[in-house]
Amino acid sequence: MPIDFFGGTGTVTGSKYLLTHEGRRLLVDCGLFQGLKQLRLRNWERLPFDPASVDAVLLTHAHMDHSGFLPRFMTMGFQGPVYATAATRDLCGLLLPDSGRLQEEEADFANRHGHSKHSPALPLYTEDDARAALKRFEVVAFDEGWSPWPGWTVRLRRAGHILGAASVHVAWPGGSILFSGDLGRSDDLVMRAPQAPEPADHVVIESTYGNRQHPEVDTLGALAEVVNRTAARGGMLVIPAFAVGRAQTILHGLHLLKQARRIPDMPVFLNSPMAADATRIYRRHLDEHRLSAEQCTAMSHEATIVNTVAESKQLNALKYPSIIVSASGMATGGRVLHHLKAYAPDARNTILFAGFQAAGTRGAALVGGADAVKIHGEYVPVRAEVANLDTLSAHADRTQLLAWIGQLQALRRVFVTHGEPVAADALRLAIAERHGWAVGVPDYRDSVVL
Repeated sequence: MPIDFFGGTGTVTGSKYLLTHEGRRLLVDCGLFQGLKQLRLRNWERLPFDPASVDAVLLTHAHMDHSGFLPRFMTMGFQGPVYATAATRDLCGLLLPDSGRLQEEEADFANRHGHSKHSPALPLYTEDDARAALKRFEVVAFDEGWSPWPGWTVRLRRAGHILGAASVHVAWPGGSILFSGDLGRSDDLVMRAPQAPEPADHVVIESTYGNRQHPEVDTLGALAEVVNRTAARGGMLVIPAFAVGRAQTILHGLHLLKQARRIPDMPVFLNSPMAADATRIYRRHLDEHRLSAEQCTAMSHEATIVNTVAESKQLNALKYPSIIVSASGMATGGRVLHHLKAYAPDARNTILFAGFQAAGTRGAALVGGADAVKIHGEYVPVRAEVANLDTLSAHADRTQLLAWIGQLQALRRVFVTHGEPVAADALRLAIAERHGWAVGVPDYRDSVVL
């Protein structure tokens, strides 16, 4: 069984792992490259393999770095089914069309304002492409082994992280491999802890936080401190947040803090219709998270939903302390960019990030202390406070990653992926020293016979 690594190597984005066995090919994840320009350009390049030769795609979860390339993949010739859990299908039903629509809007904006070196600027794919891709989805259940083809057995286990997130176990006569997917935290405010891994011969493990521990602090307390000091300055709090997962955690946290009177009852605006729709999906999948139906309702009602472009623009002229939660979580695109242009120059305001920021993103630049960031072709001065609460991250940290893989025995080989180079190598070294297994960090386009 050869495995080829076509993404998630040297970066936390673009995850794509191709398995080939007895004439069949399965692509585990089909993610967008994000962040550094040389990575983003890969989204436009010809793939190192023929998409038409792939029989099926299997998604670990719905985040764009794992699912966002699907519409492009299909326009390049892929014709098979896309296997995913029910919640992943539901969330992709929001994320993929929104991604296509944003790309069309950004291309149009660039063409109208001359911000692109290309004439004309084109979207990677359109909203119609994304909706066509959704018709290929086939739902598979957790914990039930199934055989997509003779000689293959696949089983999904809950990975925490976000709704529908799965670890993927693939077996064939003579061997097996386990893909961690993105692993959640055992102490997450919203999501349940990951299930124990199923025994396998080989493991592909993510390493987003492979070299870091989450701070041992009160998550709600840390969020309250940011809100309170911003309100005391009479400022605005802008929170770039992924529409799926992070936005819901933030809304739940704000609700709990207001309920306990730990923060002022200041207005909260959710400037992401998709995030509002995603919040409602939590009610459909109560078995995957810690919230009751009543808490889901409270979370949904915590914020004023901003739907139209006109309403979004009005948020940039608010005169009273408020909280704006808006995508994207790394400030790579979306409506949050307009809020950053409006509020980053004022020292009374705060920009709060809620987790990992990939290299090359505006989020990473801001967290790194940049005094200006480029938005829509112009540099915007940054005088606002910039904070990052890693305690709100939905990723397992180093200790939790080691605990998860430590439940396995006698692994033949471990592949450390989906992490920046320093994080991936730190986790590689820790696993090798602790267990004595063969552990490697694959490069882009590496191929290994299992």
